[in-house]
Amino acid sequence: GSTNPERSAIKQIGSGRFGVTTEYLVNADVLQIKMAQGAKPGEGGYLPGHKVDATVAKTRHSTPGVDLISPPPHHDIYSIEDLEQLIYDLKNVNPEADVSVKLASEFGVGTVAAGVAKARADHITISGFDGGTGAAPLTSVKHAGSPWEIGLAETQQTLVRNGLRSRIALQVDGGLKTGRDVVIGALLGADEFGFATAPLIAVGCVMTRKCHLNTCPVGVATQDPVLRKRFKGTPEHVVNYFFFVAEEVREILASLGARRLDDIIGSSDLLDRDGMIEHWKARGLDFSKIFRKVEALKEATYWTERQNHPIDDILDRRLIEKAKLALETKVPVAFEAA
Repeated sequence: GSTNPERSAIKQIGSGRFGVTTEYLVNADVLQIKMAQGAKPGEGGYLPGHKVDATVAKTRHSTPGVDLISPPPHHDIYSIEDLEQLIYDLKNVNPEADVSVKLASEFGVGTVAAGVAKARADHITISGFDGGTGAAPLTSVKHAGSPWEIGLAETQQTLVRNGLRSRIALQVDGGLKTGRDVVIGALLGADEFGFATAPLIAVGCVMTRKCHLNTCPVGVATQDPVLRKRFKGTPEHVVNYFFFVAEEVREILASLGARRLDDIIGSSDLLDRDGMIEHWKARGLDFSKIFRKVEALKEATYWTERQNHPIDDILDRRLIEKAKLALETKVPVAFEAA
């Protein structure tokens, strides 16, 4: 557990992302590498200069008034090997934290996810083309990526087929709103579910889509002290929303005859598809690949084991152990190591 409950539990790492320091990394429970920016593939993480005040600039090790943006292609991740090295480095900085990799739901994402699992990520997020903040440019909002259902189904099937699924916590996000969304996500293979837009609305966001202008009328996405006074949200609003989501999940699970969410993860055969396939708009479309269930033991279809990270006997740990006296009590130590 952390000594500071007010810190962000999940810290994101993208290339060119400002302020990613050792201190930033050790104060986290999850370190998420962004292979897909924001809610969309392509550009993201953009903060216009006029929103970069003294506090933001100090936090991000930058200069007030200067735009902050993560460059669209991740120039430091050319290959799965580069990603593996980054995961290894992050694990060394903060062995307690899980390393997550965020992927955009696109055709072929399953193959990428298999590589990410082999690179020893603890957690993979498949992010659909819906959801996201109201500040993304229009070019990033429409037709970028694919629905989360398609990317998730492909990822689940690919990981199970390659015997990689059990060591990955698989999360899905992208405009999830209801308990029904959660159950469909679980049936398609997700262990975890990312909610952002809906709880944001629960605390008072009214989707004026002005996040980038610093003029948010309800004081959510702004650094302006006058506007921030208007913020009326409370944690209870979010808690209440999630109680309703959880209640709906319970009801649907009961109707499926299941006691726990774990029992239905990856059970795509439980999805009722007749009504959809018979609809006139679905004529000529083949959905069989989305609903396919790869035959495997139940244990191999959801997250049941930890990734094995080769960080137990590295040189750093031996050096820290031997230098402990110097680090803690400033008593000089001398030793040789190879």
